[in-house]
Amino acid sequence: MVKSVTPPLHLRVADALRGRISRGQLPVGAALPSEAQLCEEFTASRGTVRQALAALRNEGLIGGGQGKPPVVRQAAVAQPFETFLSFTRWAREMGREPGQRTIEVARRGASPVAADALGIDEGAPVVEVLRLRLLDGIPTMLERSSFVEPVGRLLFDFDPDSGSIYEHLLGRGVDLRAARHTIDAIGADAVDAEHLTIAEGAPLLRERRRATDATGARVEYGDDRYRPDLVTFTIDNAQTGRAGQHVLKETS
Repeated sequence: MVKSVTPPLHLRVADALRGRISRGQLPVGAALPSEAQLCEEFTASRGTVRQALAALRNEGLIGGGQGKPPVVRQAAVAQPFETFLSFTRWAREMGREPGQRTIEVARRGASPVAADALGIDEGAPVVEVLRLRLLDGIPTMLERSSFVEPVGRLLFDFDPDSGSIYEHLLGRGVDLRAARHTIDAIGADAVDAEHLTIAEGAPLLRERRRATDATGARVEYGDDRYRPDLVTFTIDNAQTGRAGQHVLKETS
């Protein structure tokens, strides 16, 4: 039997406050309860509460302080690069409830963009997935994925509404080893607007992804579109031994 591990109290306090901010219970500009109030509410020491508040400051969710209760700076939660391959994992690590609503899983000919990204001929068979991703039930990201056919066919015996596609594929022996990400801004098209409940033309953050296996063979091309009022992206740079070289690290 696997025993569940209760997260440290400072993480649970941070998760609770993060949830209140994202749900609008603590809107942008609102002051958080004082440290004394938080200590009493969560039966926590002042040091524990300060750890929780420091985590929220590092994420850019709160600011201020200096003897006064901190205030909410933004409601969007940050997603680091390392977790791009699993929306489900990232959401759970943030103390949020991930969800998904599958709109389509279909085998069809690769579009010109997908064909270029996957290194296959235009019209070659791929399996396309269109899913709406949710945070605490709120439409947050529209996910478009094109898998090479031998990998994508493994999705026809899987319910994409049940959880992570990547976890399923890894469990079936698919080698998802690396990915290249490109981030830009794009206006919502009619499909985005319908499913993300926003106006057509509204700005979205787009993350395009090309996933490969250990040999460098291309496995998936993704085009994920996030509501910027709900999600931001974070990058930590660490200089390596050679000047001008940087690596991406996960932020917490």
